[in-house]
Amino acid sequence: MNITIFTSNQPRHLSLIRSLSTIADNVYAIMESNTVFPGIVQDFYKKSSVMQEYFKRVLEAEQSIFGPINFLPNHINPLVIKMHDLNSISREILKPALRSDIYIVFGATFIKGWLIDFLIEKKAFNIHMGISPYYRGSSCNFWAAYQCNYHMIGATIHLLSKGLDSGNMLFHALPTQTGNVFNLGMNAVKSAHLGLIQKIHSGEIFTMDAIKQNKSKEICYTRNEDFTDEIASKYLNNLPSESEVMEHLRDVDYSEFHLPYIPN
Repeated sequence: MNITIFTSNQPRHLSLIRSLSTIADNVYAIMESNTVFPGIVQDFYKKSSVMQEYFKRVLEAEQSIFGPINFLPNHINPLVIKMHDLNSISREILKPALRSDIYIVFGATFIKGWLIDFLIEKKAFNIHMGISPYYRGSSCNFWAAYQCNYHMIGATIHLLSKGLDSGNMLFHALPTQTGNVFNLGMNAVKSAHLGLIQKIHSGEIFTMDAIKQNKSKEICYTRNEDFTDEIASKYLNNLPSESEVMEHLRDVDYSEFHLPYIPN
């Protein structure tokens, strides 16, 4: 079995690539690269003291769960490109990666043109870090935490569509309820990885009913420019304690989620 993934280059993305390599003969990884020092280096997120402090917490949580950036196994075929270059890459360049059995999108930029048509035809899976249809757009788990909706920190695995985070849903992945709010977010990523890999390996994902999202349930739709220094500073100055987060999660109503997956 061959798997192609369109993703990025942070530890969480590299971890999923490595995990996929344990169930695939070959993995083709098209990786859109951005800085591994967000807040310190100007890139997708702006450079500022506030962003540096915020992403220090994020990176600590990410590395505690996924480890640092490192090299990939031999049977992975990487193609590293700059963020936002994906839609300019020709079909000929991607040709070896377009013969796979499974296609996954996780952390890639918005895909357009011939490639989105190809991936939809191939029933590609998308990992959206946020609970759709409630939270859609950019940095969804941050906004769920910012609004104290800690039970809405999680991921949606859905079929890729032309709309942002709007494809028919296969299941929600929820984090193990341990650690501070930053660890909770990264545990949600880990749950999404584990759930997707287990369901691919067992074949279950190919028989799951994909249900349409109810857009009337949307709580928040956010863009990258909404995440400002002012917002990040306010969040950092009002961080909940671990006990406050756990108390909020004590009696979660799982009926809000579609086939929720929580690792044992």
